[in-house]
Amino acid sequence: MTKNHFLELQNVSSAYGRVNVLQGLSFHVDAGEAVGILGRNGVGKTTTLKTIMGLLACQHGSISFAGKVLNGITPHLIPQLGIGYVPQGRGIFPNLTVKENLYLGAKSDVPQSIIESVFERFPRLKERLTQLGGTLSGGEQQMLSIARCLLMQPKLLILDEPTEGIMPKLVNDIRAEIKRINSQGISILLVEQNVKTALELCSRILVMDKGKIVFNASTESIRSNPNSLSQHLEIKI
Repeated sequence: MTKNHFLELQNVSSAYGRVNVLQGLSFHVDAGEAVGILGRNGVGKTTTLKTIMGLLACQHGSISFAGKVLNGITPHLIPQLGIGYVPQGRGIFPNLTVKENLYLGAKSDVPQSIIESVFERFPRLKERLTQLGGTLSGGEQQMLSIARCLLMQPKLLILDEPTEGIMPKLVNDIRAEIKRINSQGISILLVEQNVKTALELCSRILVMDKGKIVFNASTESIRSNPNSLSQHLEIKI
């Protein structure tokens, strides 16, 4: 693994049955960096995240994180290495309370300071600890999913379309918290359909097509030359 490349995928391929999705995918995320992945539906963005987390087998190539190769590691052990994963759809258990959802997977000795910092970020959750997860709004469920990861004190937070289907007011709140999380040294890997969100939160943008990275540029360079990104996404920025 190249020095300072916190997360690195090299020539990664994975498939659903006989359908190849990732086809020689390579990219990296540096320590403290926020990287966004954009692309049309079906190009392999969510598949990429599932492969990193071991939920889908990496058939070829290698995935490394903080100097450790992830290939073949049992999925439930990967979060213990310092990767938090907020899946598309949030992964909340609707019949468990907010408190029960929050502490799923957390260590029994989570420092009180970490618990308090999570409630400081998401005061709505503290007010709703005894409420069932399924009765929360979409934005509140997303906050709960992020908070659950933070209790595990991750070094990298992976988010799959965190603003999808959420009312605009809460979208702004969630954006602000993701930015704050990154500013405190936690690396971010963000899959987004919302280009504005990706440009606001990330310092570097990747575009996927047909299971590969076809564009890689800093947000700063994209802002100075919007056509460089829009020609790959067929949108106006």
